Formats: sequence, C-alpha cells, structure tokens
Amino acid sequence: MASNYRVEHINFYVANFNTDYHAIHGWLALAKFMAIPHYAYLVLEMPSLVGVLALRANLSIAYAYETESLTLTKATNLSIKMASVVIEAKKMSADDMEILELEPPHASAKSKEVKVVGLDLDNPSKTMKNGAHLDPK
Repeated sequence: MASNYRVEHINFYVANFNTDYHAIHGWLALAKFMAIPHYAYLVLEMPSLVGVLALRANLSIAYAYETESLTLTKATNLSIKMASVVIEAKKMSADDMEILELEPPHASAKSKEVKVVGLDLDNPSKTMKNGAHLDPK
C-alpha cells in the first residue's frame, strides 16, 4: 500500500565483519523511524498511517544464517591463529624447535618413597601407588 511507504535519509556505518550483517543501524536510525526492535521475537515495529507496521523475520532462516555465520567466524579465526603460529615458527631456529627427551627425576632419599593410598573405604583392596620412581609397566 502506497500510504505505508516512507523515505528517510540516515547515516550508518558499514563494517567489514565476517558475518551476514554488514550495516550497523544504531539507535539514531531507529529513533528516526520511531522503530522498536524486539530481538527475541525477530520483529521490528514502527508506526504507520494505518496503525503499527510490524516487520517479521523467519526464525528458522535467521537461525540457519546465524549458525553458518558462527561457523565461518570460527574457521576464519582459526586460520588467522594458524597463520600467526607459522610466522612465529619461521622466526625460531631449528635448535629451539627440537623436542628434548624427559630426564628422570633427580634421585633423593625422599623421592624413592612410594605411598599407598586407599581409594575405597568399604574395599581396602582398592589402592593406588604414588611416588616418583614407579615402574611404568
């Protein structure tokens, strides 16, 4: 209906986000149209000549776009982090990147002690050994 059309000039910022939404309409744009967003219901209401004009969104489509957007954002963030790790790795020498073998703990009188700890008060046969020099087998 032609009586429901309205043209207003608004300034807004365009942001280069990795999401489906690139234009940010702040409260000034909403105030100019006297619009009220209901985010939980995906409805934007504003007055018109014949009553309240309600712009409704499709919840399943909005959810699908948001899920796709989050997946894309996670993948982009991961690739940025991976690229920074590669850059930092190229700065390191080969000697710094070598993985050293673990040394056995230093021998001392106390470190050779093995403590037996009970695990179940009702069943004394359930125990575990705690100590620095246990046989790994």
